Amino acid sequence: MEPRAGVSKQDIRERIWDYMESENLADFPRPVHHRIPNFKGSYLACQNIKDLEVFARTQEVKVDPDKPLEGVRLLALQSKKTLLVPTPRLRTGLFNKITPPPGATKDILRKCATSQGVRSYSVPVGLDSRVLVDLVVVGSVAVSEKGWRIGKGEGYADLEYAMMMSMGAIGKGTPVVTVVHDCQVVDIPEALLEDHDITVDYILTPTRVIATDCQRPKPLGIMWSKISCDMMAKIPILRCLRDREQQAGKDVTLRDEPRHLPGSGHLLTASPSGGRRPQDAPGPGPKSEGAAHGSLQGKGTPPVADVYVGNLPQDARVSDLKRALRALGMEPPWLTWQGPRRRAFLHYQDPAAAQRAISCLQGLRLGAETLRVAPARQQRDK
Repeated sequence: MEPRAGVSKQDIRERIWDYMESENLADFPRPVHHRIPNFKGSYLACQNIKDLEVFARTQEVKVDPDKPLEGVRLLALQSKKTLLVPTPRLRTGLFNKITPPPGATKDILRKCATSQGVRSYSVPVGLDSRVLVDLVVVGSVAVSEKGWRIGKGEGYADLEYAMMMSMGAIGKGTPVVTVVHDCQVVDIPEALLEDHDITVDYILTPTRVIATDCQRPKPLGIMWSKISCDMMAKIPILRCLRDREQQAGKDVTLRDEPRHLPGSGHLLTASPSGGRRPQDAPGPGPKSEGAAHGSLQGKGTPPVADVYVGNLPQDARVSDLKRALRALGMEPPWLTWQGPRRRAFLHYQDPAAAQRAISCLQGLRLGAETLRVAPARQQRDK
């Protein structure tokens, strides 16, 4: 299973996926191609985490939702640790906290550790929540004894780690663990690693516990130059973090976005459709605020701080919307719910907060519906 010279990450993925299927090492769901593979013996491998001192002293652990990590999620719940699980494809926030019902039986805890349980027994954790993760557990397609890791190719584990760094939820010393079959431990050429790739400190297999002693630095935050406009359009919480870092004066230029329009003070930013639109470069004072909020400034009328949310699902409840807003750190002080008309109005304390919400909530989904978000003054009389 050792890679040949000149291989790519995808070559390694395909060889492992093919091998696990051909040798019948894979477990449900199958085929394992294009997945973090679930494997026979995954629960046994997960049990090895109990031998790690870093797990014993952990209070709060983030575990990916992949099927082979189910055993780690169960152990975390049985050990009464706070369990955080990323939301699927980060569509409604960064992660959910699993909250078993009081007096939960072993069977209920097992259910809480499954993907269905994550949906049924969880509450969203917003950007402003005080989260301090002691341990990160990720799925892998391949990993080396040196700590190099290859995921399934979509980059979500790397992005989640970077987002947690940006939030201050983890630090440089937060250990990272992965759980794999023995056949997934292979040599990986260091040349394949990129600066946004996370490395792992411990590898758990059904037969081994490997401490990698990896010295390669992990990412210190989101590398915006690696993020595409398309990814920004799909992940609302990423837009919220970008807005915060832009206000803090950081360079948040995206991979496929020019830095500035030539000869102007405008920045090109991604539109919800993935295209580009000119936007005033950030700056303090009334001028930039007026540009963001229209011509009401200077006419004796305060700028509007209300946001329209439309296209709500027919069966949506106000608690569903509040939960989604809370996960993105965008819950307003109060809102007006007009469920029968499939809309709501969010009332923020100032125009800047309303503008941030409009930016962050573009593309947000509730159930099967993509919500329409706009300044309320454009929609109130429709």
